[in-house]
Amino acid sequence: MVEEKIIKVSNIVVEQHTILSQYLQRDVVADVYLPSKNFHPELMNLLLINDGQDLLKMPFDEILNRLISNDEIEPMICIGIHCGNERKREYGTAYSADFKGRGDKAGLYSKFIFDELLPFIRKQYHAPAFKEKSFAGFSLGGLSAMDIAYNHADEFNKVGVFSGSLWWRRKGYDENYNDESDRLMHLQILNGKFYPWMKFFFECGALDETADRNNNGVIDSIDDTLDLIVELRAKGYTDQHIKYLELQDGTHDITTWSKAFPDFLKWGWSKK
Repeated sequence: MVEEKIIKVSNIVVEQHTILSQYLQRDVVADVYLPSKNFHPELMNLLLINDGQDLLKMPFDEILNRLISNDEIEPMICIGIHCGNERKREYGTAYSADFKGRGDKAGLYSKFIFDELLPFIRKQYHAPAFKEKSFAGFSLGGLSAMDIAYNHADEFNKVGVFSGSLWWRRKGYDENYNDESDRLMHLQILNGKFYPWMKFFFECGALDETADRNNNGVIDSIDDTLDLIVELRAKGYTDQHIKYLELQDGTHDITTWSKAFPDFLKWGWSKK
């Protein structure tokens, strides 16, 4: 069963669909943000966004409308995928659950994206293909976006990670944990490949958290992000592939992510 609701905001149309996922055994709500004029999907970029329910609070439609109306970014299709009650099981890394067993449904979530969501979008909007596809997310949703995109590099061109939960690890800190071998996303990059077409945007807030497990004066969220960038650079990625944005007054919340999102969109799809 698919339900839909349509809202118009100047140059943006927002259509909300409810998709019954066999993989996740739940209804998944997806908000589709579309240009209201000259809609040609095959010429447009597609951006998937985890924690799509947070976009409604930004509000994302106004951000997107302003940038497109001012001719700052290319017209694009954005899909805000609402999380479910089992967010900590569906998001994470399909490679492995974390040390508490969280993320054990990340593989099923990935299957939902490729086997249910994307086919629905293609059929609903008569779009057999898009100019390019990208993925973004906040916190644990950012880790999920990074995991899915990097492990399906043949499908995606860009990734946006906002305050990403890159600490996701296979051992607890009291279980002989080691930064170099136990952070799950870092481990995948270490053992992964260089995909020259992929680009990465990372945002961190200096006030994201207070934890500093190695007592180096840098909070863990920033440390984990910078360490992941080091792993990417070791694979061959350069400043042409990586953008890092650190907001000194940034916190782990929607207000901060709404400030950073225009930078991400202009970085990835600027017309200038």
